[in-house]
Amino acid sequence: IDYGTDEWTSHQRESWVRLCGVWVPYPFQNNIHRLPNKEKIECLNGLVEVCNVKHEKRADNFEEQFGRQFGSGISNLFMKPYNFKVWAVPPSKMSTEWTGERVATVDFKRVLGNVVNNTDDAGWGPNATFRFPVHGGTGGIWSRLGAKLPQERIKCDSENNRVKAVDAVAKKVILADGSEIEYDSLISTMAIDDLLRITEVGDEATEKVFHDVAGKMQYSSTHVIGIGLKGTPPPHLKTMCWMYFPEDNSPFYRATVFSNYSPMNAPEGCWSLMLEVSESQYKPVNLETVVEDCVKGCLASDLITEKDEIVSKWNIRLEKGYPTPFIGRNELLDQVQPTLNKFNIFSRGRFGGWKYEVANQDHSMMQGVEAVEKICGVGEEITYFDPNKVNAGQKNTEKRLGLSQKKE
Repeated sequence: IDYGTDEWTSHQRESWVRLCGVWVPYPFQNNIHRLPNKEKIECLNGLVEVCNVKHEKRADNFEEQFGRQFGSGISNLFMKPYNFKVWAVPPSKMSTEWTGERVATVDFKRVLGNVVNNTDDAGWGPNATFRFPVHGGTGGIWSRLGAKLPQERIKCDSENNRVKAVDAVAKKVILADGSEIEYDSLISTMAIDDLLRITEVGDEATEKVFHDVAGKMQYSSTHVIGIGLKGTPPPHLKTMCWMYFPEDNSPFYRATVFSNYSPMNAPEGCWSLMLEVSESQYKPVNLETVVEDCVKGCLASDLITEKDEIVSKWNIRLEKGYPTPFIGRNELLDQVQPTLNKFNIFSRGRFGGWKYEVANQDHSMMQGVEAVEKICGVGEEITYFDPNKVNAGQKNTEKRLGLSQKKE
């Protein structure tokens, strides 16, 4: 994307959990030595209970899965409250196939050694190191990429260009102004529930399945709150990237010291926090007080003090924030994706594919690349259909400029 090295900042991921009045390095289970003795013992007892237990069948849900992995201590103290806070869905209603390396496993001997030696053990994760643009945030990456496309072919400048219907039989997209766009193959990144509701396939039974599935897809909304402050971050936040908050003394599940990512993210002499709050039918949010509730949460969570001067506040609500990996998700997708593919419609992306495990920006980008390769007959769709493979940390050496390298 023509980003020179001077257009990026590089960071070592430094993630923390705020719990019991202390900061615990992530992954939490490797660093329980930082907890007060009461909670530390509860966590160790739970690990002892499960460390040698074998299970013949897979856990029925996410809550049961992490209970088996971490025991009652870590589950009740961190995993259960945090996951409800981030997903806004009870973990007992979530499936297990999505987890992969999204949820760090536990090594009891390693944990015990860290407790005995009082040693921090951080650095796990799919994003242990990362780069961030100097200008424009992550959105700047896609703005620059979009600028390289033929602008006369892009229609996203008004409500008239909103997609109103898809005629899968005639292979036409109908826009809000009544105009039509013909296609051979269609890659859709709109949420799949929205796509299913507007797609006509010339068969009432199939369209009924589409509508039924659309009504069963589950998601949570996300509130993003920005807090601008005068001065510089306090010493304990100067190198932190993002922090997790499982307790109920703050509404946000995650906070990011956004000004740490780039010197351009805050004016000179200021610093900033970005906070995220989830919302669903299980976890309502007061829209009128959410920002002030977050400020109170910052005060209660060792992020700011009464002496700090807040100079700006900003917030936005994203109706679709997280595609929930709910129980039965894959079965529902299996009812509709093959039919869409039969009509040369590829529903991909964070909500287009509705698979959180491959819903990051890099995953979504590769879903698009591989869909194009599939359409052109030069590659297969690995990212969407084989999340465990792409998340296993193996380098993909078969891609160059978006085209699979044909082997001799």
